[in-house]
Amino acid sequence: MADPKFEIQMLHDRVMVKVEQEREERRSSAGIVIPATVTMANRLIWGEVCGVGANARLVKVGDKVLFNAEDQYEVEVHGQVYLVMRERDLHAVATPQSEQGTGLYL
Repeated sequence: MADPKFEIQMLHDRVMVKVEQEREERRSSAGIVIPATVTMANRLIWGEVCGVGANARLVKVGDKVLFNAEDQYEVEVHGQVYLVMRERDLHAVATPQSEQGTGLYL
């Protein structure tokens, strides 16, 4: 008998985010190569929202969000690691051009 498949539904204001993979090395704005072994303290990262609870008000599936990966819960589904957090733990959402944004674009 085959194992049943279950759909994951986030509860309350919880958000499930797939973390964007870091490249092996980064370049600073001045062109300096930063090796992958160098870690930066308190670095926020971007991820893609893969699931939202019914009480999440500002994000939807597919949004790119900025957050601190430290102190978040990890879950692995089919070999892919996701982070689960409250919506209030997100720092920013990347959206198309709007009237009230920062003027910065990805």
